Amino acid sequence: MGTIRAHEFISLDGVFESPSWTFDFGFDPKMGETLAAITGGSDAILLGRSTFEMFAPAWRDRTVDEDPGAPFFNDTEKFIVGANDPSEQWSNTTLLGAYDAARLREFKQSRDRGIYISGSGRLVRGLIADGLLDELHLFVYPVALGTGDRLFGDQRTTLALKESETYSNGVVHLCLTPRS
Repeated sequence: MGTIRAHEFISLDGVFESPSWTFDFGFDPKMGETLAAITGGSDAILLGRSTFEMFAPAWRDRTVDEDPGAPFFNDTEKFIVGANDPSEQWSNTTLLGAYDAARLREFKQSRDRGIYISGSGRLVRGLIADGLLDELHLFVYPVALGTGDRLFGDQRTTLALKESETYSNGVVHLCLTPRS
């Protein structure tokens, strides 16, 4: 059975949408090492339709010279959770259909390796609520934005801290697991 790991860039007040605000903090190379470790054991990418439509044009033509993560994003099988076909095209992509916990449980059980999620907040919230997410990697930026879509919305969520790391740019990485 596969392991589902999600990563999010979030503010102190939980905002994750449109993370262009992260650019103000730069990107510590150690963050790249952490992300490479998260994606390294994965042979599938699972995305919500909105995130997929943002990622496809940003990644599909990117080369390894431009970003070392390009081969992972372009060559790995991608699966989209959404009711409608996305307007963007990207190689190795399959539409799974609207969110359905039973179908996603079957998908997880059909995989032998890791399943990686980036962004896709509504999808991540659903996976947490349905007990399907194995690890949540939060990269918490030292800023409160005050407005924006929050990762957990109004959903109470209790998680256990597995590990943490602080980077030179002030970002804190939290690896969280479902609390048993």
